Amino acid sequence: MVKFVPRGIIPAMVTPIDEAGRINEGALRKLVNHLIDGGSHGLFPVGSQGEFFALTFAQKKEVIRIVVDETRGRVPVYAGTGAVTTREAIETTLMAQEMGVSAVSVLTPYFATPNQKELIEHYIAIAKAVPGLPILLYSNPDRTQVPFPTSTVLELAAVDNIIGIKDSSGDMSMTGEYIRLTRGMDFHVLAGRDTLIYATLCYGGTGSICATANVDPRVPVEIYEAFIAGDHKRALDAQFRLAPL
Repeated sequence: MVKFVPRGIIPAMVTPIDEAGRINEGALRKLVNHLIDGGSHGLFPVGSQGEFFALTFAQKKEVIRIVVDETRGRVPVYAGTGAVTTREAIETTLMAQEMGVSAVSVLTPYFATPNQKELIEHYIAIAKAVPGLPILLYSNPDRTQVPFPTSTVLELAAVDNIIGIKDSSGDMSMTGEYIRLTRGMDFHVLAGRDTLIYATLCYGGTGSICATANVDPRVPVEIYEAFIAGDHKRALDAQFRLAPL
């Protein structure tokens, strides 16, 4: 049984690129420390915010290697490994595992739109390829045009190493149902919309994969830390301060 709880504020990292289109290693290492020094509870490279779709396989590997190296075990590293095809998603997930990440987040396929049976088969194949690696589902239907109904999430939540979902749908009714229906399971829900961190925590979510943390991680971290401390007023005030970003 894979035991892993994704929790806290996990910045969805931007990918620094120089004018020649190469990974800017110095800027990336600086960003890692900026985010950790700001209180982040994890790091999430090569996701949507990191423009994974514009990176080659070699560049993704380079980014993950640098982030894992610079993090030095201070916080968990979650890598984005979603792809259009199951084959490529497995290859990327295996590479991320080899680089030493703590977990991966796998976006639904995009462009080639799977039905729900195919979506379940896609995730089960990835999970079987890396049986000891924690996997987060990633729902972003506005971008992928692939829905993630509760029935599909429930079926996948029973897979040993599928340990949660990043929900970027922006639909709190859906987020709330993910949380309600998986109570009692080793399955955790993270906010994917920065404006809904506090609301997701109130429903029972465990944190957020958060893009605005690239600018100043201290504000979303305050939402989480205040909520955990039981200071709902301060948590909500911090959520409102984050909104303009």
